[in-house]
Amino acid sequence: MTTKEKILHLLQQSDVVLSGEKIAQSLAISRTAVWKAIKELEKEGYQFDHLANGYRYLSTDLYNAAALSKDLAMIPTIRTSEATESTMKEAKLAALELDVTTPALFLTETQLGGHGRFNRPFFSPKKQGIYMSLLLKPNQSFQELPQYTVLAAVAVAEAIDALLGQQTSIKWVNDIYLDGKKICGILSEATSDFESGRITSIIIGIGISFSIPQSDFPAEIRNKATSLFAHEEAPTFSRSTLITEIWTRFFALLAALPNDDYLGRYREKSFVLGRHVQFTQQGVTYEGIAQDITSTGELVVKTATETKVLSSGEISLEKY
Repeated sequence: MTTKEKILHLLQQSDVVLSGEKIAQSLAISRTAVWKAIKELEKEGYQFDHLANGYRYLSTDLYNAAALSKDLAMIPTIRTSEATESTMKEAKLAALELDVTTPALFLTETQLGGHGRFNRPFFSPKKQGIYMSLLLKPNQSFQELPQYTVLAAVAVAEAIDALLGQQTSIKWVNDIYLDGKKICGILSEATSDFESGRITSIIIGIGISFSIPQSDFPAEIRNKATSLFAHEEAPTFSRSTLITEIWTRFFALLAALPNDDYLGRYREKSFVLGRHVQFTQQGVTYEGIAQDITSTGELVVKTATETKVLSSGEISLEKY
């Protein structure tokens, strides 16, 4: 941890004003070094009260890898950036690094080329959303893998419920909805070793619209998407708090396998089950009633003539 990060951590953890002298003594540095570090932190967007008796941290919602690492000890590698093409791409590149310690989490303030399923662009305004990808190296066969997308959807939905005090719902297979509008998309990608047939890496990408005013959404999605704090009210919790809550729940779900009924929790949150859906498969459009979600995360749809079992990637749901 750098001197700047140590000073930030001290001020974030303190409920009282800390004098420059006390900070300097705690870290065995000069008061000039403290002053320079405070100035550098303020250039990065952090805010402090400059009082007669010292400094006081003013809450901001910036990503800080050191602070997140303290709360997410199960993720040894956390990397943050101001901007990137996409956190999925960052994770893919990191998967090729020989010395990267996993799980590894990649966070950015904005994505220049973020995308969801079917390569659809993902709206990523700066500092108003959560754009992150988690890299795992399970080294398991495909049959041994848990349903990572389903696990992530349950973790995200329940984390938002707990912090926001409202009930979210899940649209099969990878979208989280609030008040009938999309607030989150989840995308999982796997890489396998051709010779062994084992999955060498899994990347889970999550994009959450956090504090985007409703009027700022592009016109084509304004009636379909929203954010957790869309009406310009001050957020009641920080993005970092939500990130911590999501991954804490995700790894708790993983640790509880195979005993935890995460699929049951997923089904309870689904707003597709029991409803009329329309989907396209191999160029043919079908309609039917969504009846169940299998133990492998597939959607069972009863059409007028047959029962179809659909996997992600094969279909798009067009009626809700």
